[in-house]
This record gives sequence, C-alpha cells and structure tokens, in this order.
Amino acid sequence: QVQLVESGGDLVQAGGSLRLSCAASGTIFSINSMGWYRQAPGKQRELVAAITSGDTTNYADSVKGRFAISRDNAKNTMYLQMNSLKPEDTAVYYCNADITYFYWSRRKYNHWGQGTQVTVSS
Repeated sequence: QVQLVESGGDLVQAGGSLRLSCAASGTIFSINSMGWYRQAPGKQRELVAAITSGDTTNYADSVKGRFAISRDNAKNTMYLQMNSLKPEDTAVYYCNADITYFYWSRRKYNHWGQGTQVTVSS
C-alpha cells in the first residue's frame, strides 16, 4: 500500500539547478532512513545522499557541496536540492525509504519510487 513518488526531474543546462521531491503515502506509521539513488545508462545504481530520522546526512563524494538532502516529516516528503549540475549527473533518480507500517511493530520495510529523469546538457 505504500508508495513513493518522485517529481522534479527535468532537462537543464550544465551549471543549473533542480529540486527533486519524494512523497510517501499509504500505510505509514513512521519513515526512518531515506535516500536518493541514481542510475545512468550502463552503470550500476549508486547512493547519492541519505538522511536519517534524526536528520543526519551522508553524501557521495561526487555530489558533496553541490547537493543537499532534506526531509519534511509532517508531509512525509524528502527533497534533493541539486546545484551546479554537471553532465555526469544525468541519470534516473530514485527515492528509497525504510518505513515502519504500524505503531505496534518495529519492523522496517524498504520501498523504492519509480524514478525521475534528470538530464544535464553540456
């Protein structure tokens, strides 16, 4: 029943900015860790940025200083602010989250969104 929906992907020129959003809906008691992954054609999916429920963040070296991950727990939404975009940032960006369904269960379930395309022209 849980769904993650990404939005905000677009075609932009190098040096431009985008803001991605990931909205979670469905049977959710709490969202624990969340993260953004990306996958370029012919390349493995990689972690871009992650954020815990306590707002501790972690970034891939390739995006550190350019991207910023954040979350709004009241809206069950995560964001990725992407600045100084480079052609090598071109990829499908996926939202990922560990979700607890019920207040009476501590089990966490991992979910993926469908992805949103980010294309950076040179």
